[in-house]
This record gives sequence, C-alpha cells and structure tokens, in this order.
Amino acid sequence: MSLENLARTLERSGDYRVLRRLRPRWLEAMPEGRRVRKGLFLDLETTGLDAAFDEIIEIGMVPFAYTLDGGLIGVLPAFSRLREPSVPVPPRITELTGLTQDMLAGHSIAPEEVADFAADASLVIAHNAAFDRPFIEAFCPAFAEKPWACSMADVPWDEAGFEGRKLGYLATQAGFFFEGHRATDDCLASLALLGYCGFPEGRSALSYLLDRARSVWVRIWATQAPFESKDTLKARGYRWNDGMDGRPKAWFIDLPPEKREEEETFLRDEIYRRDVELTVSEIKATDRFTSRV
Repeated sequence: MSLENLARTLERSGDYRVLRRLRPRWLEAMPEGRRVRKGLFLDLETTGLDAAFDEIIEIGMVPFAYTLDGGLIGVLPAFSRLREPSVPVPPRITELTGLTQDMLAGHSIAPEEVADFAADASLVIAHNAAFDRPFIEAFCPAFAEKPWACSMADVPWDEAGFEGRKLGYLATQAGFFFEGHRATDDCLASLALLGYCGFPEGRSALSYLLDRARSVWVRIWATQAPFESKDTLKARGYRWNDGMDGRPKAWFIDLPPEKREEEETFLRDEIYRRDVELTVSEIKATDRFTSRV
C-alpha cells in the first residue's frame, strides 16, 4: 500500500488527521491568456520590527500566475537572496529564522535586481503586508508604485472554519506542513493557502483577496482620542502615528468601505462618547500598508 493510500485510510477512520508536505505547483513559464495575470508574493526576514531602524537580512519573492476570478494557476522560479546587515543579528532573530551572522557574511542584495524581478507583477502580496511593505519600500522604492494586498488581513479565513491568521496555524488547518520562517518557504506556503477553495460557494481565498485589493479602502483617524482609550484602539487594530511624517499624531485604521459606518459609530459611541467630525481619507491598493499617505 502506498503512503498516500495509508494516509487516506487513517483519515477515513475519523481518528486521525494527516498533514502532507507542501508540494508547490511549479510552472516552467508564464502562461498566456487575456484573463491571466502575474502576481508576486514577497516575504522578508529582518533584524527587528521597526522599518526605520532595523534591516532586511533576507528577501524571498515568488512570482505566480492567476486568473482574474481568483484561480491560482501555479508558481514560477523564485528570487531568494541573503543580505549582511550593518549590525549584529539579534539572538532572537537567529532562533526564529535560523539565519546566523556567519551565514549572512559577505552577502548583499542590489535594489536594482529586486526592482527588475518585480517589474512585471500586477499585484504584490505579503502575509502581514503592514510589516513587509515599509521595509521593502525603504530598500527598493519601486515597490511604492505597486498595488498591494495582504493574505492575512484581506481573506476572511474564519468563514472557511480557520481559527487564527498566523501562517503556521493556517497551513496546519489546511492540511499541509512546510519548512517555516525562511522567506521563500513562507511565500510558497502562503500561495498554497491562497489556492484553498473551502470557502462558501467553493470560492478561493485568492478571490476574496482580489476583491479587497480592487476596492477603495478608507483610513479613519481617531484624532485627539482620550489617552485611556489607547489599549482599546490597539486591540481593535488601530496603529499609532507619531506625527513626525507630516500626518496626524493619532491612532488610525484602514478598513474596507463596507465597514466605515460601523467603525465611525464605534468611535463616537465608545471612544469619544459624543458626536464628532472624523477625519476619513480614501486609500487605494497602491497606498495600503504604507506610511507614505
């Protein structure tokens, strides 16, 4: 009996769940077609969490072919490079990624080669784009002109029965495992998840993400919110802006347009406890997950 037949026998018993190794659907070339597009999944490893101070130590990019209705056709050869930072790699980063100072020594990445690799991508996706985009934009300004989406924030994973949004949890619940915490591996795992079709009406995760990417979002600013509300706002997904970049010194959140009314009601009823005029701006896919606007 083959290993796959053994796995299916275990699953049919109802007493076991089997995780299969991720097997990407590799393509030899970009397929042609009027409704076919090329996307780019990006993942970074860095020395820390602050794009203003920390540095990129690994860039992974995986191009993929998809259809306009959210079908994932397959993945193309990846870009995987290491980069030696100007500061020592913190032990916690080595523990998380497996990347040591010795492994990175002597490696460099030219922003131009990154820009060339990403040039023909119609959409850039990351799993937590709010983290990856500021880092890669600072390193390679060409990414400032690209539409962005986020496989963590733009997919309603709970509607397909998933619990949580961390990549490892999602993969386990989808039934596969992978070598995590290296950039290209994380890209391939995220793309496998975007091809998951266990949503209502058989929709793929990618179809939901594309719908979100095509819509014009809103950024709502909680200017002059009471100090004691900071924990509530942070727990709800608001981010703090210190005002040093010319934008308001305030908490803000980016939301799809259908959630604007609900959020404005929340702010007036729970934060300000009075009727206030809120600052709201439109955010297109080229401006999401960035501090430039």
